[in-house]
Amino acid sequence: MAKKKTVFIQGEITSAFIANAISKHQTKTGIGAHNIFLGQIRKDEVAGKTVSAIEFSCYEAMAEKKLHDIREDAFQKFDLTCMHIYHSLGIVNLGEICFFVFVSAAHRPQVYEATEYIVNKVKEDVPIFGKELFETGAYQWKKNK
Repeated sequence: MAKKKTVFIQGEITSAFIANAISKHQTKTGIGAHNIFLGQIRKDEVAGKTVSAIEFSCYEAMAEKKLHDIREDAFQKFDLTCMHIYHSLGIVNLGEICFFVFVSAAHRPQVYEATEYIVNKVKEDVPIFGKELFETGAYQWKKNK
């Protein structure tokens, strides 16, 4: 049985975490291409209110099952060497990273296609909920785009 992967990170996904993930792959010399997607909290304006952060929550067991299925499906569809998905839980402030997908393969076409597929499937299928927190102290549930 495969070792359970850590997917959820409390708060922001730091640049040190991302750099460490990348550096771990330097010894995997069969890899010729990596692709990375980083989701960052942007300063949206909604109905005249400015977003200051997003608070993420989920039902972890269900979300982890969906992420596992997406991971397995991606390995079936694309000739990947490695693939990692990380998502924040809790409050993530403007400019901070909340979603990190890291895909590796022998050749570049697979990593481009796989990254887009994975990001879209996570956004569509995984029950991760974002509450937009506004500078005024008000909040509302975020709609994925």
